[in-house]
Amino acid sequence: MTPKGGRDAIDGWGADEAGRPVLKVRVSAAPADGAANAAVVALLAKALKVPKSAVRIAAGETARIKRLEIDGASEADAARAFGAPP
Repeated sequence: MTPKGGRDAIDGWGADEAGRPVLKVRVSAAPADGAANAAVVALLAKALKVPKSAVRIAAGETARIKRLEIDGASEADAARAFGAPP
């Protein structure tokens, strides 16, 4: 996640230091008071067409790389919304 990224957007797939696929997301919100996390949740919920309450940050609340849990969206839904991970 890139806070204060100028716009809210999903920039496609990348890889972390271990080579695992990560979805690159940027939001215009600052990371203060959880605003950036809330913007990420809203952006992903909209892209996956699920309610915001279905998207939770499971790990990485204060980190740039986060692990999310999403109810009501399958891997096929994610592939349709974001493309297949590398």
